Amino acid sequence: MEKFTTIESRAVPMAIENVDTDQIIPARFLKATSREGFGENLFRDWRYDENNHPKPGFILNDRKYSGSILIAGKNFGSGSSREHAAWALVDYGFRVVVSSFFADIFKSNALNNGLLPVQVPDIFLKNLLDRTTKDPEGQTRVDLEKQEITLLSTGEKESFEINPYKKHCLQNGFDDIEYLVSILDKVAEFEKQQ
Repeated sequence: MEKFTTIESRAVPMAIENVDTDQIIPARFLKATSREGFGENLFRDWRYDENNHPKPGFILNDRKYSGSILIAGKNFGSGSSREHAAWALVDYGFRVVVSSFFADIFKSNALNNGLLPVQVPDIFLKNLLDRTTKDPEGQTRVDLEKQEITLLSTGEKESFEINPYKKHCLQNGFDDIEYLVSILDKVAEFEKQQ
């Protein structure tokens, strides 16, 4: 995985609440076992009509919005436990998803795949959505070390929580196995002492 430190980017405001994993990546696209290629079908049924034409009303089809930060509505990633939802978001180019609530399994899958779920209070989320919608060029900073998200145009910021182990893994670009490989010398030393 790519190391995660600080990201400054434009953001995509998607003010839809209760987004489940089948909406993120529909089940009919879950045939592959590698992580590549899922981004093209991210939010497939919202992005494209039955003739594969982009739907003009959907935010990812609006050229004025782009960036590696997705600002979503409340309750993001509910439903099934499919890891493919995180794969699709990362493959599309998102490194951060912001919401006021995440489903636990989605949050875990996101962290395991280099996608940072930033949970903020409802009032801060609403402000982010409003300001980003009005100013698509505006930059947002996500600082993993400080555990802060900042709207750079106003300086408004909010802190967020993250499991210390997962924070360490993201900062070093480790998945769980890569983390274990990084401490093999400590494991060997422990085994010698037993």
